[in-house]
Amino acid sequence: MKLESQLEKISSFGHLELLANQIVEGFISGMHKSPFHGFSSEFAEHKVYNPGESTRHIDWKLFAKTDRLYTKRYEEETNLRCHIILDNSSSMHYPALKDVQPFYENKIGFSVLASAVLMDLLKRQRDAVGLSVYSDSYEFYAPEKGSGRHHRMLLNKLEDVLQKPGEAKNTDTITYLHQIAQKMHRRSMIILFTDMFQAEDNEALFNALRHLKHNKHKVVLFHVMDKKTEFSFDFDNTPRKFVDLETGEQVNLFAENIKEEYEKRIADYFRKIEETCMQYRIKYVPVSVDEKFEKILLTYLVEKQKFG
Repeated sequence: MKLESQLEKISSFGHLELLANQIVEGFISGMHKSPFHGFSSEFAEHKVYNPGESTRHIDWKLFAKTDRLYTKRYEEETNLRCHIILDNSSSMHYPALKDVQPFYENKIGFSVLASAVLMDLLKRQRDAVGLSVYSDSYEFYAPEKGSGRHHRMLLNKLEDVLQKPGEAKNTDTITYLHQIAQKMHRRSMIILFTDMFQAEDNEALFNALRHLKHNKHKVVLFHVMDKKTEFSFDFDNTPRKFVDLETGEQVNLFAENIKEEYEKRIADYFRKIEETCMQYRIKYVPVSVDEKFEKILLTYLVEKQKFG
């Protein structure tokens, strides 16, 4: 069954856990038929043997079947610690959704569902997950745990984020990334969902991202956008009022008059982010709200392979 039909069938229930579960089920089913099947969860108990390592844990039965050397991994080795960070500032609640639109077609809804999808996969692989939510305050923090009760609590918080768009909230990414970094004492994979809209200077933002990498953490930055309007500035040429969701500042203009200059500046900004992330060895992944979730899951699985 195609992912699109799954989404159509179950999104009407509005149940985050069910929707995430269905997306992961479809993804795993697809992986079994693809070159990426080696990433599926049944392989989590083995890793490729590297010359020079102890031969004590080589799985000789698997060698007899595959003619390749793998070592057994024990639970303390296979369990990953993952901390998901969600930007819940007002700009993340763009674009405004019509009544008939599913919740995941704006930036916060997309990020919430992507977080729930990753949590579902982490749960299947017995990995521990934590969550931070910030805007102009540090709204929520939960450390990494692997219990079913903890998983349910995090899902409840994600559902709460969807139900409370609330008042205008600025982005204070820099302050809270530093605070989150100080809480991360054990080596973890840190996954950040943000639209990278912030008033402070870029250097301070990149220093905060770099702080997340202390203690040898792996950092994955999902740069969330509505590509059609925020990157391509694709609007019809009627007079429009553009409103800053965080400050309330307004400007009236014809989109066509500034489209070329806007596209140039936004492309330069995105390129700067990507280059800086590469310099700091942060995995940078731009994602648009109209994309499927395979990109999120594949990125996670590939980075987990490197993390081990």
